[in-house]
Amino acid sequence: MAAFDRARVAELLRLAGIRLTGEWLLVGGAAAACWFAPERTTEDLDLIGFGGSQAERFALMELAADAAIPIEAVNSAADFFVRKIPDWRDQLVELHRGPGATIFRPNATLFVLLKLGRLTETDLSDCTLLVEHLAGSGEAIDRDRVLAALDALPETTASALVERRARLRTAVTQ
Repeated sequence: MAAFDRARVAELLRLAGIRLTGEWLLVGGAAAACWFAPERTTEDLDLIGFGGSQAERFALMELAADAAIPIEAVNSAADFFVRKIPDWRDQLVELHRGPGATIFRPNATLFVLLKLGRLTETDLSDCTLLVEHLAGSGEAIDRDRVLAALDALPETTASALVERRARLRTAVTQ
């Protein structure tokens, strides 16, 4: 699958702002690349329509096909995880406004909350880079909420995951 770097993501957001309608949320590695990790690449674009409708998903797939992007590289499945966070709509920052669509990114707290469940090494890297970025950006993270979410995760016997959770806790509390 093709990799998306910051420039390619930005171009797709520009096209999405023209071709799509309504409000959309960009999460995951593509959001990281656009926001705080300019060297970050990703294999897919996690772009979610606020309405959660099949029509939005089809419009996103049409955009991908017209832009010569494999349809499987645009992913709206992350909406399941986003919608599990009750106040997700209150934790957004406008990323791009086009004539048809406005695309948001998560704020720092929502970004980390979305990474917690899986917390792969890449997820941890994204979260620690974000925390480093926040020091000079003026944006804050709700440390108490992130720590409470970490504490609420189910216990695991996977030592690597236990270590990643501990490293995230350290990054958030520094």
